[in-house]
Amino acid sequence: MRHSLKEKLSQGKNILGTWCELPSPEVVNVLSKAGLDFIIIDMEHGSMDFERAGQMVMAAQAERCCPLVRVSRNDESDILRALEIGPSGILVPHISSVVDRENVVRYAKFAPIGNRSFNPFTRAGGYGVQPFDLNKQNNETLTAVMIEDKNGIVDLKEIISDDGVDMVYIGAYDLSVALGVSGDTNNKKVLTELENMVKIIRAAGKSAGCMFHSEHELEFYKNIGVQFLCYKVDTSVIFDEFLKIKKLV
Repeated sequence: MRHSLKEKLSQGKNILGTWCELPSPEVVNVLSKAGLDFIIIDMEHGSMDFERAGQMVMAAQAERCCPLVRVSRNDESDILRALEIGPSGILVPHISSVVDRENVVRYAKFAPIGNRSFNPFTRAGGYGVQPFDLNKQNNETLTAVMIEDKNGIVDLKEIISDDGVDMVYIGAYDLSVALGVSGDTNNKKVLTELENMVKIIRAAGKSAGCMFHSEHELEFYKNIGVQFLCYKVDTSVIFDEFLKIKKLV
């Protein structure tokens, strides 16, 4: 299951998922039942702790959906604890420099690539009841960085030039702030920068990810080469659907 996300992306397939802000294994299980390829457990802006995040990981995997964890920061302990609960991969926010990226790879990968600590008795380690292949873990766990500010844009090519990085997620909302059009993710400045960034990402052999809110945005992102397609957030999907019905009553 872990390998399926990287495999689909390497084959040029588009994959669909959503962000999870609600600390709810039940919501994750429902979303996964709908056939999503992935869900992102948001530990930067969401209120879940690692215990609840672990339950959400299992709720997704029960329906053969690949869970990813966005950690709150580029921190060795946070990344290690997120990986130990057994997700398909991690997203690390606010990567602005080569040093940031080097830290991500060092924290997320076992030797000889990085220096991730190994404990065979966690969920990621199979609870110590099965052989553990460090190289297989390195290869199959998706490692993604998030580019969200001007420094990240300027140094994008250098930041992503590492085999330890599989996917680059562009944070369109933070990008809009950096470009002086806060919240306007459909502003021409944002869309032009997004297109340029995706070209660089794909040319480097990486997959690109972004959030979309409508069919129109979906077509735009697919056309410019975004494969990792994230539809809204669990809270907005629930709110928008009931607001739409409320207006009819």
